[in-house]
Amino acid sequence: MTHPLEIVRVPAFKDNYLWLVRESGGRVAAIDPGDAAVITTALTEHRWRLSDIFLTHHHHDHVGGVLALKAATGARVTGAGHDAARLPGLDSRVAGGDCFDFGTRQVRVIDVAGHTTGHIAYAFGDEAVFVGDALFSLGCGRMFEGTPALFWHSLCRLRSLPEATMVYCAHEYTESNLRFALAVDPTNRALRDFGAEITARRVRGEATVPTRLGQEQACNPFLRADAPTLARALGLAGASPVEVFAALRQRKDTF
Repeated sequence: MTHPLEIVRVPAFKDNYLWLVRESGGRVAAIDPGDAAVITTALTEHRWRLSDIFLTHHHHDHVGGVLALKAATGARVTGAGHDAARLPGLDSRVAGGDCFDFGTRQVRVIDVAGHTTGHIAYAFGDEAVFVGDALFSLGCGRMFEGTPALFWHSLCRLRSLPEATMVYCAHEYTESNLRFALAVDPTNRALRDFGAEITARRVRGEATVPTRLGQEQACNPFLRADAPTLARALGLAGASPVEVFAALRQRKDTF
């Protein structure tokens, strides 16, 4: 029997979420620890000892605390091998399609290049996927280094995971993403219903992350670039999914 992961959300900076993950055997990983101090505080509060650091990509708000945490705890740092030059303290180099053991659990690496060319995600079975800035609730990351085709195929890999998978992204962007999603996909009933839930949660001061993948499959326009109704709403009937995705990303950049 596989025991559920223990996952702790650690707010940092203006709107980042860092994550701590503990498997039943006691190993603890920090996902994208951009701030060592808040991770250290959370570890102390839970009486956990850090054993691992998993990096999704090289941006400073995701890696800024790595070296301090590694020096203090001896944690082993895992990240994309082909982006090793930009990942501090890297010990274990992985690539999309790799699997590795994390205590009692197995972790699968997914190539999600697009936001950056070295971006990866970490899937813990069908339970959770840590996606960094590749995918947000109702959005996706800016396309700093990739191409529309590269990014779209990366998002399709994430979209193909089981609907029940919980998606752990790195920012609280959902309210602003909701406004854009409603603007480009106004007839999507599932999106309107989800939007009402998001608004209520934010009024109560609650986080909107993690989110269930099935909800994102139905509501996130960046996962629906191959939906004919969305293409028509954008004035792009008959366009390829890559063309629709490119148009969505361009519009979101200036929204």
